[in-house]
Amino acid sequence: MKSKIIQFVRRYYNKIINSIAFYPAVIALVFLLVSYVMLTIDFSPLGRDLKSRWDFLTLKDASTARTIAATIAAGILSLTVFSFSMVMILLNQAASNMSNRVLDSMIGNRFQQWVLGFYIGTIVYALFLLSTIRDIDSGVLVPALSVYLLILFTVLDIFLFIYFLHYITQSVKYETIINRIHRQTRQKLEQHCSLREIPTVPVPSFAQAQELKTLRSNYFQGFNQEGLLELCAQHNWSISFLYPVGTFLLEGVPFLKINAQGTIREEQEEQIRLLIDFYRGETNENNPYYGFKQLVEVALKALSPGVNDPGTAVLSLHVLVDLLAFRLSNHALQVMKDKEGAVRIVTKAESYKELFEKTLLPIWDYGKEDRIIRTEMNEVLEQLRHHPSILENKAIIEDLREKVRKKIWENEE
Repeated sequence: MKSKIIQFVRRYYNKIINSIAFYPAVIALVFLLVSYVMLTIDFSPLGRDLKSRWDFLTLKDASTARTIAATIAAGILSLTVFSFSMVMILLNQAASNMSNRVLDSMIGNRFQQWVLGFYIGTIVYALFLLSTIRDIDSGVLVPALSVYLLILFTVLDIFLFIYFLHYITQSVKYETIINRIHRQTRQKLEQHCSLREIPTVPVPSFAQAQELKTLRSNYFQGFNQEGLLELCAQHNWSISFLYPVGTFLLEGVPFLKINAQGTIREEQEEQIRLLIDFYRGETNENNPYYGFKQLVEVALKALSPGVNDPGTAVLSLHVLVDLLAFRLSNHALQVMKDKEGAVRIVTKAESYKELFEKTLLPIWDYGKEDRIIRTEMNEVLEQLRHHPSILENKAIIEDLREKVRKKIWENEE
């Protein structure tokens, strides 16, 4: 039961956290709590004493407080609708001119969520306050402290809206979106590929290992490393994954090999499956190479006849080469050991050759007739071939560089 709960949390945690509604919902609940605390203070002996001592903290009648709260609630609601509309227009423009895949990084933008959350929180605060004001209240019985705090929230909302307009006009720029994807991908690569050299660790043979097959077609999203290591150590197993994280696997395809002393029982197989995630969708959180796919699609969309924006394709090309250069000298941990130092899990990662071919070759195939792409591709490959860690992968870079140079010569003749 515990394993099922943990698997459920792993599966839906990122979806919930990155949802555009998550932070606004949390902030709205915080504002609701603040409104309750403020009303408690307002109607407490301390609050009444403060209002009786200082007249400027007192509202003489309930209708004034009600009017203020109602006006603010209606005004901030209009502000929220307008802000949401701007976000939707931004997302639609990005999807049309760049790629649907960039929407995830834009929806997950924390500042937009905080601003919208503050708006919604102010509305919740105002409505809750409005429901507590009675017509028979007057003087110190009117929740004046809560009303004044609501006015302060409204002033902050106005300043947030002004900055939001500036921010939204900046974030719509293609360069900003590409740089955001690049930054997120680079951070994930730094976490995932932390080894400067490929370790030489003896790996068990899986020639006679038992295979585990997929139950349905889905994306391989990773596994619970700590739980799987503990399970393997407990039963003296060693496991080898046959595909990298992020791979789409068909139903009935072997995805895992297990070295075990005996046949894996059904309940043991169930334990293993609970520690491995298969579900729809792709994210940077699980797959550090997902950002490469996003940037490639942005470049291809920019080179399409409908958009015809080679400048955006060049921006994507530059950050892609930067990521490829980082990957040249940094490697992922593919062998995991238990506390005793025994190899228990062997993962599979995309080779540099595969990553290079999936990244730069589609851009070259699609944009080789464009003079700007030919020039920029030649320049970045010339720099990449001088990377200090190029030795093992020099052939694939030189091969593409020769194609680029040949194409340049053909068009100059």
